[in-house]
Amino acid sequence: MQGTALNMIDMVGIGPFVVLPLVMKTIGGPHFLLAWALGALISLIDASVWSELGAAFPQAGGSYRFLKIAYGEQKLGRLMSFLYVWQTLIQAPLVVASGAIGFAQYASYLYPLDDLTRRLVSGGVVLLVIALLYRRIDGIGRISVLLWLCVLGTMGWLILGGLMNGTHPVGQLLSDAWTATENASPLVLAATVGAASVKTIYCYLGYYNICHLGGEIQKPERNIPLSMFLSVIGIAILYSLLNLSVASVLPFEKAANSPFIVSTMVETMYGSGAARFATLLVLIVAFSSLFAVLLGYSRVPYAAAVDGQFFSAFAKLHPTRQFPYVSLLFLGGLAFVFSLLFKLSNVITAILAMRVVVQFIGQAVGLLLLHGRSRQAGINASQAGLPAVTFPFRMPLYPVPALLAIAIWVYIFYSTGRDYMLSGGLVMALGMVAYFISARVKRRWPFG
Repeated sequence: MQGTALNMIDMVGIGPFVVLPLVMKTIGGPHFLLAWALGALISLIDASVWSELGAAFPQAGGSYRFLKIAYGEQKLGRLMSFLYVWQTLIQAPLVVASGAIGFAQYASYLYPLDDLTRRLVSGGVVLLVIALLYRRIDGIGRISVLLWLCVLGTMGWLILGGLMNGTHPVGQLLSDAWTATENASPLVLAATVGAASVKTIYCYLGYYNICHLGGEIQKPERNIPLSMFLSVIGIAILYSLLNLSVASVLPFEKAANSPFIVSTMVETMYGSGAARFATLLVLIVAFSSLFAVLLGYSRVPYAAAVDGQFFSAFAKLHPTRQFPYVSLLFLGGLAFVFSLLFKLSNVITAILAMRVVVQFIGQAVGLLLLHGRSRQAGINASQAGLPAVTFPFRMPLYPVPALLAIAIWVYIFYSTGRDYMLSGGLVMALGMVAYFISARVKRRWPFG
């Protein structure tokens, strides 16, 4: 239950409350629901990849471990895992910063904030999250369940209120969406849905958060896959109902141009007092997500450092509370800086463009390699220096989901646009330079 709670509060966060109007504006019609459906489908397909890897290798570090083992721990896996940690040092603080910036954006509904004050609010939120996470994992599990209940309560109230008080029938909304889809040009539809799906996928990211804590999960072969599928399905239902709820209350143009779409919806139904209360609940949800995100990512540099593949300082545990405090403080500190510097509109797309190639595509390809290895005779695997692999969880219809995941992530990467593709490629290229310099000095693959 605690693992599912961590996943779900990571997934919800501020994302749907700031992304919903962006998706509506990008699509430009009632078929904006397609982008949310595609985001859920991609997440389910990719969760099957994560489930096999997480159940087979339940260790701290998540993707770092998966990539290293899949590509060979003494060969190409060193480069792939290094690139993942390298990107994590940048994109993880960006993820935290995006939630903090969104938090400050919604906070300005309660009290008008100028640009400087809004940045200070976002930075202060990051510092508070760091303070709460500065403790043992067992205490964090109890906190996560409490925050999860806040998430479910908030979403439930918004959904029920909108569906019960809406002026646009749900059936008519679905009919309009179907008509708009039929009348749209296939090429234009594919382009707009792809661009909008970059935003919706951002709202689903986090279903794999439990994999970062694999070494701390009981019965991982069962609980890791179960928590991911429950998280994706549960959040997909909540997002669908939330979208229908908002669309049933607000006219399309008003919803698409509202910076506080939830607050605007509640204000329309119940007045400004209730809208302020709803805004407070949204802020609690956003804060809960930051809590889960920073918790999960703080274990990644730690796992790499313990493995001897990253700076040794990140391997340090707190002397009495036994958690990776250096990693937590570094990522949290960088997130604090980013929250003061960047704008939300640019951060969301940059996060996905930076992660797709190494993490999502790299893992799916790596899973195919691992399956091929598991079919080899034990002696052949031993001669190659690669251990045989068993999979406690097997995805249905293998390898179809893995191949679909690769194709879809390539499409999503292209949909981020040229500038973001180039920026993601630049970060990866710099990481490769850093790795080869380090490998040369330490005489590791491919130099030793």
